[in-house]
Formats: sequence, structure tokens, C-alpha cells
Amino acid sequence: MDERLTQAELDALWRFDDPIASAERFAIAAAEPDRPELVRAELETQRARALGLQGRFAEADGLLDSLEPAIGTLAVRILLERGRLRNTAGSVDEAVALLEEALLAARREGEDFLAADAAHMLAIADPSRSEQWTEEGLAGLRSSDDPRTLRWGVALHNNRGWTLFEAGDARAAVGEFEAALEAAERHGTLDQQFAAQWSLARALREVGRWQEALAIQRRLAAERPEESDVQAELAALAEVEGQAHVATDDAARDSARDHPATEAAPTIEP
Repeated sequence: MDERLTQAELDALWRFDDPIASAERFAIAAAEPDRPELVRAELETQRARALGLQGRFAEADGLLDSLEPAIGTLAVRILLERGRLRNTAGSVDEAVALLEEALLAARREGEDFLAADAAHMLAIADPSRSEQWTEEGLAGLRSSDDPRTLRWGVALHNNRGWTLFEAGDARAAVGEFEAALEAAERHGTLDQQFAAQWSLARALREVGRWQEALAIQRRLAAERPEESDVQAELAALAEVEGQAHVATDDAARDSARDHPATEAAPTIEP
């Protein structure tokens, strides 16, 4: 057994759309014989996270309590998961304090992946300083050459894009979604690439670049025809396209009325 818990194993165990199954998978993995105690404890932090996603906050906290005192990477994970629990439970001030502590601890331990995770969570839990936390997360990625750590660029740019979009700055959001798509194409999963393209297309529609948005959504529809968000966007874009054609026809009629055609010059026979 590995002496450290790898992110690859965590990725394989997590099912974020099914926290009940995820908690069971982490419990089974932690109970495997010959697991080093540190790895077992780190797996339990993820089971606590899965319990929190189910709203079982007291159980999750109790599980994290059982892992203390802790040092090193395990201590970072405990702080991070406590912060996530508080945020999910709506205790935002406590969440921010814990996540700030997790970010500092991750940096001290040289845990770039967990530092990016903490910065990403802070940008969500502390919206008044979202830009600061996002920039801190992205700055931390600049010194990393680990593809799995660099994948955080997808979430950080995507979240900043939606923050800008919802604040009414769709043009700036386009730039962030383009950066998210670039990170997804370099380091992300197929699902992240799909979602990044959808977000970019949505922002392009908002700024009037509907032809580009339509081309993207058509590609996505061909890839996943059952995706309801894509179908909804295609319907919205069809309406925009129809309005554009009506406007073009009206403009052509107005131009014809204002500038009648001239008679052809008479032909002079040689």
C-alpha cells in the first residue's frame, strides 16, 4: 500500500453526484488491511466530506474529531473539510476562518493542490473577497507543474467567470470562460471541457456573439444530444437568430425605400 493518499485514488473513489455511495466507498477503502494509518485517516476526512454533503454535519464533525490531534497534510485536510462543512451548513464566518487557516497550513506544508482547493473554497464562502482569493489560487498554480494541481485553473476561472456574469459584466466573463476552457483542454476532464464550452457559449450569446455561441452549442448537442442545458440554449439561440433575420429584413426594406434603385444607363449602339 502507498504511504501517502494519492489524488488519483481520491478521484477514483469520489462520486460527487452521489455522496451516499461516496461515503460507503471511503469507508470500505479505509477499512482495507495494511493501510498506513495516515492514509486511513486521510480517507476518513473524505468520508466526513461526503457525510456533510448529505447534511449529516454532526456525524462528519465527530469523525473529524476522532482524527485529531493531527499534523502535516492530515491537519490541512481536517481544517479544509471542517471549513467545507461549516460553509455547507451556512456558518459562513466560521467557514472562512477555517479555510483561511487551511490555506496557510497547506502553503506551509507545500501542499499546492490543497492550497488551491482552499483558495477556491474561500472564493465561494467569502464573496466580498472572491477576486482576492481567486487570484491567490491562480498565483499558486503558476509555480506548479503537476497536471492534476493545474486542473484547479478550470474551476477558479469558471467561478470568476460566473461571478462576473452574474454581476452584469458578460464581456469580462467571456475572457474568464476562455481561460477556463484553455485550462480544461490542457488539464481537465471531458466533463470539464464540455461544461467550459457551454459556459463560454452562454456568455457569447449574452454579448451578442450568437453565431459563435450557436456553433459551440451545436457541437455540444452532437456530442451529448440528451443534455437539457444544451437544448435550452439552442432554443434560446434559435429565437435570437430569428430576431436577427427579422431585423436584417426590416433594415433591407428600409434601405430599399430610402434609396430607390436607379434606372440602368441606356445602351449606345456602336
